[in-house]
Amino acid sequence: MFDTDVLIVGAGPVGSAAAAELVRRGVRCRIVDALVSPPRYAKAVGIQPRTLELFEAMGVLREILDASIQLRGQLVYVNGVAAERIELRLPPEVPFGFVGLPQYETERILWEHLAARDTRVERGIALVGFTQDEDSVHAVLAGPDGQHTIRTRYLVGCDGAHSTVRKTLGLSFEGAAFEEQYMLGDIELDWSQPRGYAVRAMHHTDGATDDVLVCVPLPGRHRYRVSMRVPPELETSVATGGDRVEHGFGTGPAPDLAAIQAVIDRLAPEPATASHLRWSSVFRISHRIVDTYARGRVFVAGDAAHIHPPTGAQGMNTGIQDAHNLAWKLALAVAEAASPTLLASYDAERRPVGEDVVGRTVRDAREGIGAGETDPEYVLLREAQLLIDYRDSPIVPATDAPAPAPGALAPDATGLTRDAVTAPLRLLPLLAGPDHTVLWYVEGACEGTELDTIERHVELIRTLTEGRMDTYLVAAPGTTVGPTALPIVSDTDGEFARQYQARPGAVFVVRPDGYLGYTACPPSTAGLTGYFGAIFAPVPESVLGTA
Repeated sequence: MFDTDVLIVGAGPVGSAAAAELVRRGVRCRIVDALVSPPRYAKAVGIQPRTLELFEAMGVLREILDASIQLRGQLVYVNGVAAERIELRLPPEVPFGFVGLPQYETERILWEHLAARDTRVERGIALVGFTQDEDSVHAVLAGPDGQHTIRTRYLVGCDGAHSTVRKTLGLSFEGAAFEEQYMLGDIELDWSQPRGYAVRAMHHTDGATDDVLVCVPLPGRHRYRVSMRVPPELETSVATGGDRVEHGFGTGPAPDLAAIQAVIDRLAPEPATASHLRWSSVFRISHRIVDTYARGRVFVAGDAAHIHPPTGAQGMNTGIQDAHNLAWKLALAVAEAASPTLLASYDAERRPVGEDVVGRTVRDAREGIGAGETDPEYVLLREAQLLIDYRDSPIVPATDAPAPAPGALAPDATGLTRDAVTAPLRLLPLLAGPDHTVLWYVEGACEGTELDTIERHVELIRTLTEGRMDTYLVAAPGTTVGPTALPIVSDTDGEFARQYQARPGAVFVVRPDGYLGYTACPPSTAGLTGYFGAIFAPVPESVLGTA
């Protein structure tokens, strides 16, 4: 009845991440892209710590780290004088730092990951239009062999700022464009600036910035993605895709090395020669967001849903997290295992994040990241996208539980041990499966009636989720656990208890996207049934009564 379960339009990092998350959950999907050949633009180059956590769960972390460079900080110069040195140092409990990688390399790694799972990008295939009804989406695709229509359960538009999916769906895309135009270049610089540090060099007149050069490190020898304001003679129109959205690369001649060198001569903190120009372009920036991320069976993610200044490397990372949030919900819907309202939570959870990112990056582009804020660690954690919270989501129960509360990102914990493993473990890899994970903290002697109660609750959860869950007993140091089939992980260093403020008998339910969905000490049948009932399709009373 269906040609595919999910059609993804756009094979950039957002669409590719969505496909990877769907495929690993057994969902049939097609991913199409109008471009015959993939571009090699160093457009989005910063990968945030939270995105590295997602890549770890996805199974591509090693490849990403092998190809990238660590971003250690930023050196700020004003009128040729060192003004600030920003260190990208996160708290020790955060497992990953910041890395730099050209967008085309991120895409390559994701495409190879998909190909190894029998899913390949279909190039030169454009979406012409679509219609939808209660049961499906009919999408018209155009390629070398002409047009044809396919029937899919769901359609996800990851087709960028000039999204055909967004326009066909009739979504508004309110916002405006920056007056300034910028030029980008992928070059090498023969200077002595320390490896792994971005350089932001500004010229101020009467305290206002009137010229700027930003150099972001890339893998390689002295390689940087540089951005700067474009001189008047290079200003150009921007391809708007017929929607008057002025965002993206210009249509005129690309800046040459001489144009980039002129800005470096004017602003660089030391004499430097630019060389090995791999790519350059003029770029226009807008800030816009859709009125909703979904309508019926059609969804938008990434630049199709929100565009904004590149300040703080928020765009691609936000889009990948859109995809991550949506994919596990779509997988349940395809399996007819989702509650009737689960897919609506995608817009409810991700649109507020998009609104915050758009507003914040516009402000940061004008005033600087963290301008006027007094807590630098908070700013860094926010830019790392580690403070996103879904506590107001319709599928997250309201609670006065202590932090980390439902809706918060599940923290990592180190120093865990388990039988037959000789080295300590981290918690996050245990949460990397495609389903919910239940963590049950026990202390002292866990046996007899206590263990029976835990096992009954686990059986209830297994019934409510139709087996789509993993469970671990997390045992405090010195705890003895009676005979059980439940897997046991020992909190040998006590780090789990510290990160989760865990008390004996506490339960932490972690969603497939790594956020806490339910916490309680002790849990109740009503609480567990209420939470999982908002996620999964209703279970017949006759079946529930046997759990």
